Amino acid sequence: MAILTTNYDDLCRDLARTEALRDSAKKALVDSRQQVMVLEAEEEVLDRVADLFRTLIDREVVDNAKTVESLLTEGLQAIFDDLDLSVRSEIDIQRGKVAVDLVTVQKQADGTVTEASCMDAYGGSVATVESVLLRIVVLNRRGLRPLLLLDESLSAVAEHYVPRVGQFLAMLSERMGLDVLAVSHNPSLVEAATNAYRISNKNGTASFRKVGRA
Repeated sequence: MAILTTNYDDLCRDLARTEALRDSAKKALVDSRQQVMVLEAEEEVLDRVADLFRTLIDREVVDNAKTVESLLTEGLQAIFDDLDLSVRSEIDIQRGKVAVDLVTVQKQADGTVTEASCMDAYGGSVATVESVLLRIVVLNRRGLRPLLLLDESLSAVAEHYVPRVGQFLAMLSERMGLDVLAVSHNPSLVEAATNAYRISNKNGTASFRKVGRA
């Protein structure tokens, strides 16, 4: 009888431990399910936030493309007054991201239209002007200090276009609050400059002399 009682007591203790383990496992399961539900809800919110950010970024890219398109077209038409040039942006989705290509468009007198990548097909004067204007767009859109440094950057521009380049940069400088510091051997830029200085070498020392417009 004593043996049966001992076995019964052992079984009761084992049962109690098993029930405790069961209850603990049930509670852990409930807690895990609740945590899964919370994480799934957070994942849904984060997915929506990510979609929103992608939309905003894509919209900014499109807006920036339109800004570039407008400024480059304005600059080309103001400087190359003997050519019918404009710039348009081609917006595409590549690997889930917005991609922008800038295309230079030239209309010929006979009505034919030539289109090519801004920086690839148009060398010399046109490509140089577009490059400078793109730098201005970057300064403006990124909120960087409004200072454009040009160290012989316009040397590839044909001589008869240089005065118009200077005039257009002067206009942009006033309109956008942009300071332009240009180093050049071309006297044509002096006419458009607010201040101009000639640098000379005197006994190994750089000397600056202010020069006026011609």
